[in-house]
Amino acid sequence: MSIANQVKEALYSVIDPELGINIVDLGLIYDIEVNKTNDVFVTMTLTTPGCPLHDSIVGGVESAIYYINEVGKVDVQLVWQPAWTPEKMSDQAKAMLMG
Repeated sequence: MSIANQVKEALYSVIDPELGINIVDLGLIYDIEVNKTNDVFVTMTLTTPGCPLHDSIVGGVESAIYYINEVGKVDVQLVWQPAWTPEKMSDQAKAMLMG
């Protein structure tokens, strides 16, 4: 499995504490890039710019990625454009929130 795929799989373990759903299914991960030295660059957003759990979620992302043996450096960039909307969620996440 490629490092990028391993990273995506690892990010399923990072849960948004307010919603109780992983950040991949929430649609918060916009891009994962891995360079030749296995440095990982993640572009992501949060559900709201003023999210009080910003540090907790970003720290969870970094920890999950560093758990992969082959990874070099990890750089997580938070972006606010495009803005997150509920339409970015997977069908599974939507079903979980709708009950």
